[in-house]
Amino acid sequence: MVTIGLAGAGAWGKQLLRNFANLPECRVQSVCDISEKVRTSVSRSYPNVVTYARFEEMISNSELNAVVIATTPDTHFSLALKALESGKDVFVEKPLVLTVSDAERLVDAANRLERILMVGHIMVYHPAVLKLKSLIDSGELGEVYYLYGARLNLGKVRDIENALWSFAPHDISIVLYLVGKEPVSVTSVGNAYLQKAKGIEDVSFMTLQFEDGKMAHIHVSWLDPNKERKLTVVGSKKMVIFDDTEAAEKLRIYDKSVYVNADYQTYGEYLALRTGDIVIPKIDSSEPLRSECLHFIDAVEKRTKPRSDGYEGLKVVKILAAAQKSMENGGIPERIQ
Repeated sequence: MVTIGLAGAGAWGKQLLRNFANLPECRVQSVCDISEKVRTSVSRSYPNVVTYARFEEMISNSELNAVVIATTPDTHFSLALKALESGKDVFVEKPLVLTVSDAERLVDAANRLERILMVGHIMVYHPAVLKLKSLIDSGELGEVYYLYGARLNLGKVRDIENALWSFAPHDISIVLYLVGKEPVSVTSVGNAYLQKAKGIEDVSFMTLQFEDGKMAHIHVSWLDPNKERKLTVVGSKKMVIFDDTEAAEKLRIYDKSVYVNADYQTYGEYLALRTGDIVIPKIDSSEPLRSECLHFIDAVEKRTKPRSDGYEGLKVVKILAAAQKSMENGGIPERIQ
C-alpha cells in the first residue's frame, strides 16, 4: 500500500486529501500545513492522520512512499526537490513551477533519482477529454484544423500567479494531449486591472501556432461575468464542443463540414456546406480528480510513466513562460524552444 504525505490542505489540497483518503489503494499518513487552523481542521476530520507544521519534518518520516504538493506555486520547486531528494515519489499541483529552469531541474532530479514526478493536469483525466481524444485519434473528426477555449469566472483573485499561470495550464494541457504535438510559437496579450501596481494580469488571450498549421486560442480570466469552461475543436469532417459546465451533456458532436463540390457551376458553388446530426455521447460520470489520484498511485506501485509526467509539466511551463514574455512585449510572437 502506498503511504502518502500531503503538503498544503487549503482550498484545493483538502479535495486531494478527500480523494486520496477514500482510496483503498493508499493511506494518507500525514498532512503538512503552515496554518494551525488548517491542521486543526484536518485532525478533526481525519483523526488518524498526523499533522506537521514543517515540511522537512514530514518528509523525514521513513513510512512515506510519496508526497503530494498542493501549496502555492512559488513553493512548488523547493518542496518538490526536497521530496525527490528524500527518496519520495512526487505529485505536484499545476503549474509545476514558475520558471523553465526550475522545471528542467525537477525533471532532471526525478530521472537521476529514479522517482515518479507527476503534475496535476487534471483535465487529461477528464472522461469527456478522454472521449474527445478517442474521436480525434480514430479519425472521426477528420483533420483537426483549430481549437479554441475559454476558462472564465468572477472568482478568486490570486496575488502570486496571474490568470495566465493560474488558469491556462488546464487548457494548454488539454490542447497538447489532444493534438499530440508541441506548438512552435505563442502570441499573448493581457492586462492587470485589479492589481496594477503588482502587474498581476487578470485576463489573457493566447494563441498557439503549430508547425503543421494548426492553431489553438485560449482565453482565461477571473474577471468575467460568466462562468465558462468550454473548448471547441473544428475538424475537416466533424466539430465538437466540450462544455464542462454542463451537468450531463458535456460533449456535442456536430456532423458539419465544408467540402469541395466537384459539380459546381459557379464559384459560389465550389465550396459546399454539409450539415448532419448532432450527437451527444454518453460520458462516464467518474470524478476526474479521483481518476487522477488513482493514476498517481498506479504509477507509484507499477513504476510506470504517468500521463502527466514531469516532461508534460515542463512543456506547459515552457509555453506559459513564452506566453508571459509575449504579453510583456505587447503581443509579439515568441518562439517556443
